[in-house]
Amino acid sequence: MSTQFRFLILPFLVLFNVACSQAASDNKQAAGEGQTTKKQEAPLDTTGLEKATFAGGCFWCTEGYFERLKGIKQVVSGYAGGKKPHPTYEEVSSGTTGYAEAVQIYFDPKVTSYQDLLKAFFISHDPTTLNRQGPDEGTQYRSVVFYHTPEQKKEAEQYITQLQLKGTYPNKIVTTVEPFTTFWEAEDYHQDFYERNPDNPYIQQVAKPKMKKFEKAFHDKLKDTTTNE
Repeated sequence: MSTQFRFLILPFLVLFNVACSQAASDNKQAAGEGQTTKKQEAPLDTTGLEKATFAGGCFWCTEGYFERLKGIKQVVSGYAGGKKPHPTYEEVSSGTTGYAEAVQIYFDPKVTSYQDLLKAFFISHDPTTLNRQGPDEGTQYRSVVFYHTPEQKKEAEQYITQLQLKGTYPNKIVTTVEPFTTFWEAEDYHQDFYERNPDNPYIQQVAKPKMKKFEKAFHDKLKDTTTNE
């Protein structure tokens, strides 16, 4: 592994001091009041788009990263990997439902490839900590690639193998590759949380420092913030 790539990867392995679940509890009532949510927006035209689903810790952070990439038309925070219909955040946070905090991504494969998304996913979280991301601990914070097609499954498995062979991480990757079954959209106050709550303590202390490193790593693949394209 090159020195430059190691410099970009290792900052994402640092532990932080504020947990997502605690921050959500503190900000549930105030988050995004009076703002339009994804559920209230016009339905997304998915013609020509593909879906990708990842779980990599608190979805506030994960959603914010992917929303910055070119070719991404929508990112929705929610729950994947469990069986109970209509799970709530409180239920998922208990760690007993089998669900993981996840994001569902609608992307234009002509602009951004699934390989690009895999790279973004693995560089933006620590795939070597079992059922944990920093202070966020529990099966709901596990690292998972939920594949929608056999091609996505193959690409994900090959990418993980490549990372292991290159020694990209000092510890073994524990990310699982699982078939996508269902996705339940999270409550309104979780959607676009990074953008809508810039002063939230979790965003300030955890997400923003990581976002700066993410933007540095993907500087040539970021949307123009003036046009969102």
